[in-house]
This record gives sequence, structure tokens and C-alpha cells, in this order.
Amino acid sequence: MTHASELTPDEAFAMLMAGNRRFVDGTPEHPNQDAERRAELAPGQAPFAVLFGCSDSRLAAEIIFDRGLGDLFVVRTAGHVFGPEVLGSIEYGVSVLRCPLVVVLGHDSCGAVAAARQAVEEGVPAPGYVRDVIEKVTPSVLAARAAGHTEDRDYIAEQIRHTVHLLLERSRVLSDAVADGSVSVAGMAYRLVDGTAELITLNGTDHDDSTSAR
Repeated sequence: MTHASELTPDEAFAMLMAGNRRFVDGTPEHPNQDAERRAELAPGQAPFAVLFGCSDSRLAAEIIFDRGLGDLFVVRTAGHVFGPEVLGSIEYGVSVLRCPLVVVLGHDSCGAVAAARQAVEEGVPAPGYVRDVIEKVTPSVLAARAAGHTEDRDYIAEQIRHTVHLLLERSRVLSDAVADGSVSVAGMAYRLVDGTAELITLNGTDHDDSTSAR
């Protein structure tokens, strides 16, 4: 089993995108999903990427990136908002499992972003702990509004950028790994209709070339 630490961030990103292309094309290989792989992983895991995504049921990471057991270390919350437990989980993937790639995955028609927009624009309160999620998304909504954006995709992209920025700002483990080139943090937006994952930001910088993670 190839250890994740043997891959560069570029190689890990290429593996992820190759799987997404297979999924989009309708030619998935369903790798690493058999009994042999299950037995191989019993002693330990070596995922090649940390996938921090939205909890939305339409965003199943191993399916949309055509991967299998032991490939992705997945952490998911509504609107990909985070606190200490999530940050610790991501740092575990980087510092202990030595994943060379961290992906923040958002998507269009995100309920958390829509709720935050409604709260800002209409003053509609949310019940219970949903309010906490909305409060963490609100800075992205305000930034998108201040920039004059009106489209859903722009609000989604802003929340993805905001999450990547916060991860790098709050995690010394992550920022140091990015600084020494051993890890990249890619913010990506998933399109529900066609199944494609698009690179929005890389290590906190907007990026147009979706083929590279360095």
C-alpha cells in the first residue's frame, strides 16, 4: 500500500480529479472496495487526502470522486463550518496520517448558505443549534453582499474561500505544512447537476488552473 506521505500534493490532487472525471463521465471504476482492500486496511490507514465537506446528502465524497476504502479521510458538517473538534480531525489527517492534500468541498444550492442569506436579508431566525451554523456562515454572506454579488455560486465560492482562510489562520499545523510544501489546501465547489468539482482557491489564493495543487 502506497503511503500518502509518498505522494506530492499535485499527485494527490490529480488522483482526486481523475476520479471525479470518471464519475462525471459515467465510467466509475469503484476502486478499493473489495474484500482484499478491506483486509489490507485492517492494520491501519493511509488516505491520500483529507476531505472536509458539507454534510449535504448529495455530496458523498467517495462516490463523486470514485474512490474506495482507505482513500479519503472525511470530515463533514453543514456548510463546512468548524470548531475545535473538526480542526483537530483535519490536523490529525495531516500530522498523523500524513495526507498531502486537504480539500474543502462546498456545493451549489447549499442549505446552510441559503439559510444564512435569508437570516441576513429577511431577519429570519433559526431554531436551536442551527443558529450556530448560520452565524458561522454569515461573514461569507456579508462579504458576498458587500462585493455586490447576487448569484448563488458567488455566495458558495465566498464560503469556500472563507473556510480555507480560517483553516490556515487558525491551524499552525496546517499553515506550517503548506509553507514547507508538503501539503496543499484546495477549496472546491461541486455542481449538483453535472457532478463536476471545480477548484476555487488554492492555499488561500484564487486559482484558475484546475489541474494543479501546487
